[in-house]
Amino acid sequence: MKNYAEFDRKGCFSYKKIYAVTIPILLSMLMEHIIGMTDTAFLGRVSEVALGASALGTVYFLVFYVLGSGFSFGAQILIARRNGERNFSKIGSICYASGFFLLLLSVILIIFIRCFSPSILAEIIKSKDICDSTIQYMNYRAYGLFFAFGAAIFRAFYVGIARTKILTYTSIAMVGSNFVLNYALIFGKFGLPAMGIAGAATASSISEAISLLCYIVYSLKVVDVVKYGFHCLKAFCKISILKKVFAVSFWMMLQPFLSVGIWFLFFLAVEHLGERSLAVINLARSLSALPFMVIHACATAANSLTGNLIGAEKVDQVWRLIGKISLACTAIVLPMLIIFSIFPQETLRIYTDNHELIKASVNVVYVMNIASFFQIFAFILFNVVSGTGAVKTTVVIETVNLALYVFFVWLIIIRMRSTPAVAWTVEIIYQLTASIICFAYLFTGRWKNKKL
Repeated sequence: MKNYAEFDRKGCFSYKKIYAVTIPILLSMLMEHIIGMTDTAFLGRVSEVALGASALGTVYFLVFYVLGSGFSFGAQILIARRNGERNFSKIGSICYASGFFLLLLSVILIIFIRCFSPSILAEIIKSKDICDSTIQYMNYRAYGLFFAFGAAIFRAFYVGIARTKILTYTSIAMVGSNFVLNYALIFGKFGLPAMGIAGAATASSISEAISLLCYIVYSLKVVDVVKYGFHCLKAFCKISILKKVFAVSFWMMLQPFLSVGIWFLFFLAVEHLGERSLAVINLARSLSALPFMVIHACATAANSLTGNLIGAEKVDQVWRLIGKISLACTAIVLPMLIIFSIFPQETLRIYTDNHELIKASVNVVYVMNIASFFQIFAFILFNVVSGTGAVKTTVVIETVNLALYVFFVWLIIIRMRSTPAVAWTVEIIYQLTASIICFAYLFTGRWKNKKL
């Protein structure tokens, strides 16, 4: 933190530092979302049932994945604070305790998914064909949790210390292997069996294992184990440290679990409108991933840098950081949204060659663009709130916001049985509400003396 080139003249992080942290995260997000795009692009050429089932399977998987990623996000908040305080030796114990818990959690969730998901999905999915395909997808996708949770704690460490270059390398390895494996396992190439949607799930799980291996090899070569306290192996499962991490991470697990659970409800509601409507929404979801990964990368950087600023006793610079990151994010996302609006059919062809499906999806793209613009400010503000350590507040904010979201899902989709384009307006309502509530909380200044 004594590298003063990282700060501007007023003591806030410079744009150079912001981009140095954000760009590797962005590239990581890009690679990770390309995995979902690859699944959609390949399965869009299999059938609409496979396309719809992959949408439900992906979101259902995320319901479990966010438990681990949320926990690692809580660990990241603590790591960033200790890094800002220059209390580096405490970071290793946070990583060890968090990693032990995450790997144990992944095993429990894999068993749960394999044993109970078939009966759960059969109760909530209307189409038998989509239900059977979703179950088939999850039978293979579940094993990816073990590797994804392992990678999550490495990611928390590197983002927390604001040294994110490795995220690019691991993500390139993951997406490259996923692309080849998708092609081979979905269609049965290179002497492998044609597994269809199960092949997409298998490819994703194997690529996550490759990503984790890259993190391990890189860390063994470059991390100063003494500086960050990794030489103290007795902290691997130390209960007192785990309690400290869990006190923050529990709320970071609960918040995304609620968010993705409600998002899964959105897809279930759309599924009841028909297989075509679900396929249309899945295309919009895949396209929205492109601006979302930029927004998510900037928001993740905002979270880490907020923790570092507060740890370095630069609380007065947090609002300037919000302004800088919001401007940097808008400069990237807005041109992207303009291109989507001018060439909607051309961009949708990335995912499918079904002309009727593309035509039916155009109006959803316009609504998605508006929602994505408001998402810039909602995500950055929300992650700054969590970066201050006010994790319980983020859960309260999200709970209030999700209650409104559920109401509008019921009203617009279930009650009114609207078109997919109108259905996506619930995302606009969600982003606007989140932005207003988070801004109001930050404006009160109650977060300034939060201790972790």
